[in-house]
Order: sequence, then C-alpha cells, then structure tokens
Amino acid sequence: MIWTMLATFFAHILLGVPLFLALLATAVVGFAFVDFSLLPRMLPQQFFGGINAFSLMAIPLFILAGNLMNATSLTQRLMDLARALVGHLRGGLGYVNVVASVFFAGVNGSAVADTSALGTLLVPAMRREGYNAPYAAGLTAGSSLIGPIIPPSIFMILYAALTNTSVGDLFLAGVVPGLVLGAAFMAMNYVYARRAAIPVRAQRPAAGELGRAFVAALPALAAPFIIVAGIVGGVVTPTESGALTALYVLVVGSLMGGASWRAVIAAVMDTVRLTSAIFLIMAAAAVVSWLLSYAQAPERFAAMLAPLADRPVLVLFALSAITFVTGMFMEEISALMLLTPVFLPVAMSAGIDPVHLGIVVTLNITIALITPPMGACVFVAAAVSRLDIAALFRTIWPFVLVALAVLVVLICFPALSLTLPGLFH
Repeated sequence: MIWTMLATFFAHILLGVPLFLALLATAVVGFAFVDFSLLPRMLPQQFFGGINAFSLMAIPLFILAGNLMNATSLTQRLMDLARALVGHLRGGLGYVNVVASVFFAGVNGSAVADTSALGTLLVPAMRREGYNAPYAAGLTAGSSLIGPIIPPSIFMILYAALTNTSVGDLFLAGVVPGLVLGAAFMAMNYVYARRAAIPVRAQRPAAGELGRAFVAALPALAAPFIIVAGIVGGVVTPTESGALTALYVLVVGSLMGGASWRAVIAAVMDTVRLTSAIFLIMAAAAVVSWLLSYAQAPERFAAMLAPLADRPVLVLFALSAITFVTGMFMEEISALMLLTPVFLPVAMSAGIDPVHLGIVVTLNITIALITPPMGACVFVAAAVSRLDIAALFRTIWPFVLVALAVLVVLICFPALSLTLPGLFH
C-alpha cells in the first residue's frame, strides 16, 4: 500500500500536477487499499479537520508580520545594524548576510522570504565586493535556513499542532541551535574570504555610529522579544502573539516612515497567496497522514526501529536520514505533516524528548529548502541573482554539508536544544 501511494505521489509530481492535488490523488489510492467506502466521509472530514486548529492561525499572522517588515523601513534598519556590526571585517558582506538572517528570523520565520529579501539587496553588493556569484547566492540561501529555527517558526508551530507540544518550549529550544547554525555559516565565510582574498572595503564604525544604528534598529529588534516573552510568559497564545507582532510591525513601520498603503496591500496579498498554498497542502497532507495512521504505519515503523530503542542518538540519525531523503523530493510542509505522526511514537519509545525531536525534525525539513531538486530557497536565490539554477544546485552542496554538520552536533548534544526550555520551567 505505502509503496503504491509513494509511486502515485511521485508520478503526479513528475507530471506537474499541483502538490495538493498530487497528495489527494495519493489519498484516493490509499483509500482503495484500506476501505474505499470510507472515502466520501473521511476525505472531506480529514481535509478540513487537518487545518481546523486555532494554533495554526499563527502561521499567516507571522507571515504577514514578515511581509509588512519588508514593506517598511525596518528591513533596511536591520541591514544597517548588521553592516555596522560586521561590515568592516574581511568578507564583511558575507557576515552581514548571516547576521541579517539572524535578525530577520526573529520576525518572519520563513526561509524563502529571507532569501528573497536579502538576496535582492546583498547578492549584487557581494559580487561587486569580489565574491563569486554562486557563492554569494549559496550563502544567501544557506543562511536563510536560520529563519525557521530561531523563533517564530512556521515549521515549529505546525509540529506543535501535530504533537501537542508547547510552542513556547519549541521557540525557546530553537534559539541556541539557530545561533549555532549562524556561527557555522560565519566560519564558512571566514575561510572563503581568506582563500578568495576578499578585500576589506569598510572602516570600523565609530562607537557613535554603531550606537545610532542600534537605536534605529531597536524597534525591529524588539519584535522577537515580544513574541517569545509573550508566549513563554503565558500572556498570549501563539496566534495572539502573531496578531500583536503584525500590528506592532505595521504601526512602528508606519511611524518610522517607508510604509505606503500600496506596499501594505501588496504585503497582505502576498500573505494571502502564500497562506492559501500552505493550508491547501496541509489539508491534503492531513488526509494522507490519517490513512497512514489508519493502516498502522507508525506502529510498523516503530517495530522496524525497535532494536535501536535503547540508543536514542542512533534513532535520531535514522529518522534524520529518512527526513533528508524525503525532503529532497517532497515539499517541506507536506513532508513535516506526513513524517511527524510516524516519527513521534518511535521517538517516544526511545525516550527522546519531543521538544528535542521537534528541533531535529525542523532543521532537517529546513535543510531540504536548499537540496536539489526541489530546494525552494535555491530557486529564489537563483532568480534574484540571475544565475542558472542547475549551476547553483551544483555549488550548493558545501552549504548543505555545513547545515548537516550542525544537525549532527544538535543530535549528539541535546542540551543545546533543551537547556533554555529547562531554565524557564
């Protein structure tokens, strides 16, 4: 049954069928194996039930906050602060790329939006500074992976809804791993800048200039603290936090200039389009997920990995390998929807903390954004850089390996993910 469903799914993908329709076609095939009489009742019930969760309303609100941020002067203020902090170093724009991704991650939680915004601004500047064009585009795509790890994170909100895990705990657990990922890409840029002899083109800013850049960016930097503190402190739910963040960005961005009504309307329309696509995929994936659960796929998978039950690190490596391969050929939201219900019982039987599992799965799914042949961030980076997509996919692997190295570190050292949630508890 499962192999036939997989064959059906990939056949539809190769034919160019929209992803949510490919998932629904796969579900129809699955019903034929399980009990076709269930289809008229269970397909619509699971389709709409898969997105009928209050916590999922946070997703469009955080997407809107990110889009509104790009529509105002807040994005440029964060960029100016990153430039003031690290722009004077050798290979400074590469560091600016990574630091700006860390700043952006605290608002939108979307790697694709990060790649689009930063790629448009930084890739041309990096090329003028002497960077190789594929490296500049690859670093932009790679550093954007920080977006879904540092809170807020769309993937973490979805994982929390699927597993009944605390969103606040997941957000706290993502802070250190996100910073570790950023440090890894900065180390990579350090090596590249010296090998390529990238010149130093900026002087170290005076203390006053750095202070002014920090003060100018402070309203944007406050957004992540509002999000995390509100959720962890129990003041607001994730959905309410998303609404407050979007309102905060709109009001502050308007007061600080740079927000026209046309830009705001465009941000809302972009949010509607992206949210519609995400929720259609989530709804269709929920049907397939229910079928797999009905066919006892999680139990069978848990039985396969039972010999590793006393070795949680090996279990996480096995789950990561499956996720990595799946992510190369499946859209990230649908992969998360399908794999999480299967993985959770296996992880629980091995004594793996669901918060730690959430960070590992989230980073795994995020890495898929830069792996061929479906890495969305690579497509965006190639488009904004005007590079051949095939050539960029050939040169993206060093960035994939850096992200995988960080994944290995997080698997081997769970404290990196669990210390902050433990402190707040």
